Amino acid sequence: MQGWAWEQAGDSEGEGRLNIAILSGKGGTGKTTISTNLSVITGANYIDCDVEEPNGFIFLKPSQIKREEVKVDYPVVDSSRCTLCGECAKVCQFNALVKTKKDIMLFEKLCHGCHACGIVCKQSALTFGKRIIGTIEEGQYGNLICKRGILNVGEPMAVPVIRRLLKNLPTGTNLIDCAPGTSCNVVSSLQYADGAILVTEPSSFGLHDLKMAVQLVRSFNLPFGVVINKHNIEDDRIQTYCEKENIEILGVIPYRREAAEVYSSGKMIVELPEYKEIFEEIAERLREVFPWNLQ
Repeated sequence: MQGWAWEQAGDSEGEGRLNIAILSGKGGTGKTTISTNLSVITGANYIDCDVEEPNGFIFLKPSQIKREEVKVDYPVVDSSRCTLCGECAKVCQFNALVKTKKDIMLFEKLCHGCHACGIVCKQSALTFGKRIIGTIEEGQYGNLICKRGILNVGEPMAVPVIRRLLKNLPTGTNLIDCAPGTSCNVVSSLQYADGAILVTEPSSFGLHDLKMAVQLVRSFNLPFGVVINKHNIEDDRIQTYCEKENIEILGVIPYRREAAEVYSSGKMIVELPEYKEIFEEIAERLREVFPWNLQ
């Protein structure tokens, strides 16, 4: 199947680029399974934004990996200039700076690098250094570009890595594998998206978190559809909800032992003929439902 050709998109930066976010709300519904296999079927680039636990490369196994460090600013106090006025600590909205009797104490992992402390310092006692919080990796899977962000262990803020990852996306169609949930990490990813695919499962938690994901995507006014993974023909709660909310179901992926065996060995489930056909049908449905000319 040919890759998608871009003709019209919404807010993605740069001509010739279409970004589709794949999110779930609930973790473990199969976002990465859908993202990686759909990328292979459609010829779209794969972008792993689940920077706290990126695992798409386990399945795609890209080659020719290039790496780039992600750095953030943090304040450095010049004690010879500092008068301990405490204005820097007062202005910090994240409590990264604390005034003590002897000095200004920095909690660097709370710092968001906004430079507000430097602006209010009348003594010019603050300069800014840089520290590494993560890595961006880029490789090739056939003709596809695969990128992922990796947040260093112990770092609390994933958003700077996500923004760096999404800042210079390749041209063509990009499938953005978002973090689970509806937190700031997902919001940051949706800011670069032109549309979304919501992946869910037929369970109480799956439906609960799908509703949250729907609310989030609608707040961005993005076209979207739902893929039901691990489908059980005896459970129609997701279909009932989607029908009530007038949400398009793009595809249904059955729960099969053979698919789980292929997945657990780090292989693509589209290697199974039944699942390849299902993903091809999802790709065709995307072309019909979304307001883009996907060829």
